[in-house]
Amino acid sequence: MPRILYLVHNLSDPAVARRLAMLRLGGAEVEIAGFRRADAPLADLPAETVVELDITHDARMLQRLLATLKARYGVKRWAKVLARPDVIIARNLEMLAVAEGLLSLWDEPPALVYECLDIHRLMLRQDRLGRGMRAVEQRLMQKANLLITSSPAFLERYFDEQGAPPALLIENKVFAPDHEAVGRNAALDGVEGPVQLGWFGALRCRKSLAALDGVSRALRGKLEVTLRGRPALTEFEDFHVTVEAAPHVSFGGAYRYPDDLPAIYSEVHLVWAIDFFEEGQNSAWLLPNRIYEGCLNGAVAIALAGTETAAFIERHGIGVVIPDIEQQTLVELFGGMTPERLRGLAEAVAAVGKRAFRCEAEECVALVSRLAGVGGIKLQTEMAA
Repeated sequence: MPRILYLVHNLSDPAVARRLAMLRLGGAEVEIAGFRRADAPLADLPAETVVELDITHDARMLQRLLATLKARYGVKRWAKVLARPDVIIARNLEMLAVAEGLLSLWDEPPALVYECLDIHRLMLRQDRLGRGMRAVEQRLMQKANLLITSSPAFLERYFDEQGAPPALLIENKVFAPDHEAVGRNAALDGVEGPVQLGWFGALRCRKSLAALDGVSRALRGKLEVTLRGRPALTEFEDFHVTVEAAPHVSFGGAYRYPDDLPAIYSEVHLVWAIDFFEEGQNSAWLLPNRIYEGCLNGAVAIALAGTETAAFIERHGIGVVIPDIEQQTLVELFGGMTPERLRGLAEAVAAVGKRAFRCEAEECVALVSRLAGVGGIKLQTEMAA
């Protein structure tokens, strides 16, 4: 059983708890250390040991840098409670810097894995700051044995140019080992009424909100838009005022993952999988959670041409790809969503095996097996073979 130390920049991030659960389900022992966001309580994490390094703040890069340096050069103090791991997983660049300080604590350094699931816009700047950030990342990656990322486009468009180590692709599939039930698209049952569109998850794209408000007004009730999740209020002029003033857009608040997924996606026919938050860069390259959540529960994804999301749904022969989000394009799209077309689209999604969208236990075992191999650990199943 490999022993893993997981370094994270936000202990309260639900995605961190999911990754921990995946590692444990796969057979690993896990300890975790990281920062906690100032506005979030410490999460109940399924780990043998949890070390809180410091409290950090969103959008305060200097403060986070100072906290990272403090943790990096204070490893002898806070790492005393940790057993020597076989593998250190550093979730994002700041934790990769902290991991570098840990490697020298043990006579035999653990293997190092860099987990990067988003390419921050600072890393893509073409000025001195961007070049400096990439240089730091390239230097730190030289000590990494493996890169974990979530989209092929991150490799093709970024990491392959940065001298990254060998990569392991782990998609953002729904991880819900105790929840077998999934949703069903109402179009399969011939339910009539307005076309129902859901935009769920991280709501941070002002262009999308404006476009969906505009097209739903133009269609005069033939399209109803439901928003669920956590809006990034700093990205909108006034999110709540805008939604309140939109006659065919409603906001249902946050939802529980994975408990609420079947219910909220069963209430919509289509899922909006378009995001211009980091247009042409991270937003075009990522594979968002909402396509896996939506498709698993029967919703039909709408993606923008030229993005990795569009490539994903096209590979599976499902969904709708549009060239832009101009009002005329959207009016034609949603205005032409007859019950027959919706049913055909929903049937295509339902025909795809759930493994394409849901993380199964075997994938967790395979992940831990790969990490064990990187750490030079032979699992019992391998020794028996």
